Amino acid sequence: MGEIRKFETGATRDTDTGKLDYEGFYSPLVMERFAQYMNKHRVQSDGSLRDSDNWQKGFGENHCNVCFKSLYRHFIDAWFIHRGYKRFDKQRNEEITIDEALCAILFNTMAYLFKILEGKYEKNI
Repeated sequence: MGEIRKFETGATRDTDTGKLDYEGFYSPLVMERFAQYMNKHRVQSDGSLRDSDNWQKGFGENHCNVCFKSLYRHFIDAWFIHRGYKRFDKQRNEEITIDEALCAILFNTMAYLFKILEGKYEKNI
């Protein structure tokens, strides 16, 4: 049996021992910046707006290769910027910032991991 937390108000709760601490594992600063990155990149080259969860549909049978190649390109951008060099996005006609490059790395990492994890879970649909 687990332990019970008792509060001065009389309320009781199970302890949080062994439970995932999402609030501690994530930073609102990082999550907001990543959401801004994702929202910016919802706009496609033809001006249309894709759904926010569109990436979860996957990138075909070579999904992981697509993610890794993109991740590596963005890693190179981040590395250059980290070393003091400027990087430029020719498609968007703007300088790439370190946080933009890191968000791109994060996106590709999560898309790759999503594909791996998705195969381990059965959908209840």
